Amino acid sequence: MSEKENCLRIVDLHVQVNDKKILKGVNLEIKKGEIHALMGPNGSGKSTLAATLMGHPNYKITKGEIWLDGQNITDLSPDERARMGLFLAFQYPSEVPGVTVANFLRLALNAVRGKDIPVLEFHKLLHEKMKELKMDPSFAKRYLNDGFSGGEKKRNEILQMALLQPKYAILDETDSGLDIDALRIVSEGVNRLVGPDLGILIITHYQRILHYIEPHYVHVLYDGKIIESGGKELADKLEKTGYDFIHSNRSESVLEEAQNG
Repeated sequence: MSEKENCLRIVDLHVQVNDKKILKGVNLEIKKGEIHALMGPNGSGKSTLAATLMGHPNYKITKGEIWLDGQNITDLSPDERARMGLFLAFQYPSEVPGVTVANFLRLALNAVRGKDIPVLEFHKLLHEKMKELKMDPSFAKRYLNDGFSGGEKKRNEILQMALLQPKYAILDETDSGLDIDALRIVSEGVNRLVGPDLGILIITHYQRILHYIEPHYVHVLYDGKIIESGGKELADKLEKTGYDFIHSNRSESVLEEAQNG
């Protein structure tokens, strides 16, 4: 399998919501074993990219393609993408009173595998994953996200990722709303899942999660396009300067284009 067939590849992606153009030509390639961080100011299109990658019907692709391990998934449904190995950890996980964490996770695993996993086999697997993530077994008996703290909701997303074992995981602002202790615990969970068979895209507004999960590559999304890429040093630069240098570079670029006519 060639490199282009063994990655999550986003090609010239344009997306609009309610006739408003949000993404304006995003190009990105994530290989298994790599951790990418996508940063950018509010309104730059970060969460739009996450939702589009998972096939949310409200996000209309007007141009471009999404490829997963050599297969074009641009027109596939969210459940088809999940079965192929794509996973999204939500920024704001939904509460589902009356459905236990264990029952939800078993339904999710059955859906991704395309067959029912025996109850005893599932509970053995669930307890193994919870032990790896240092989670109390009683957590599985609680109703899904009902009364959960922000940290507990995000840990539940990581537990789901551990069970489903995706090829590529998108973490959409997983650090949002977490205090420093919860952030450390959630990050430790992600780091336990990092390996050569998993590609990760961390979408974040701040650099703080990158103190715990070190990316191989950092990208800056601005006005619907990735305008700069680099290593961890790019995130360090953003922490020191904010996004001011992007605005400056952007203004200089627009002026130069105008002068060159």
